Amino acid sequence: MESPPCYSAEQTNRARVLLLAKDYMLHGTTQDSCDVGPDFRMEEIMKDFLAKRDKGQLLIQRNRRLKENLLRPMQLSVSEDGYIHYGDKVMLVSPDHPETEADLFLPGDLSLCMTPDEIKAHLSNELEVPCGLSAAQTKIPVGRNTFTILCAAGEVIGQVLRYGQNFRLGITGGFDDRMANTKILITHCHTNRGLVAHRHLSLRTYFGQEAEVAAHTYLDSHRVEKPKNHWMLVTGAPRKDLSTMLDLPKPPAEDTRALEQVREQVSDPGARSTPDARGCVPQCTLPM
Repeated sequence: MESPPCYSAEQTNRARVLLLAKDYMLHGTTQDSCDVGPDFRMEEIMKDFLAKRDKGQLLIQRNRRLKENLLRPMQLSVSEDGYIHYGDKVMLVSPDHPETEADLFLPGDLSLCMTPDEIKAHLSNELEVPCGLSAAQTKIPVGRNTFTILCAAGEVIGQVLRYGQNFRLGITGGFDDRMANTKILITHCHTNRGLVAHRHLSLRTYFGQEAEVAAHTYLDSHRVEKPKNHWMLVTGAPRKDLSTMLDLPKPPAEDTRALEQVREQVSDPGARSTPDARGCVPQCTLPM
């Protein structure tokens, strides 16, 4: 049996470059093969490939830069007074809830994410707008799911965002006030429909399987918005070892609140009342 051939470091490097330049080889050149030999054409392909690589213009390099920006770790604003303010950096999260209308769905907390077109993402290192949205199973703030609360009509940066006020969401690649990290309803201004994460409708995105996001209001028999229309403006955690307030353990009062409500209804059936859709969860409108 013949022993495998040994190659020098120069030959190995040359082979590696040739493999990386296979896209160029497939396209070839416009010159006729009778005019120049294969060695000359290969050298021209390699020169072009190396020049583009040095300038960061290769497809794989552009693709990597865009992905690095979208997945770059971000720092959320820490709410010291419990309120959301114009200028705060937050995540918009659809809280986990039991899904009874579908067998297959994405469980857990879903954060609103910007989702670039997969083909365009492979061809450009810049984020093209307008851009699609989806909801992903992540609680880690990164470039694609960290939004800034922007003024809509004359508000001041740092001003508390209050119930009923309009606001805009910007991204860089009680019931009287809007409280941070509590459930709210977000309504599309032009259609008056609620923002929803369709956990049972999955999308194959550039980043994997995620949930479809749409503007549609789901009401129960009492005309109250269902949990799938609930969202939270999530801020950063004051503890350095945690990323967001979602990572904080829930206080015992929150874990037992539902059980206590059931006990109250059993002991006093007359206490049951039909909740008002506008009194259960604070609402805000989102221009789009």
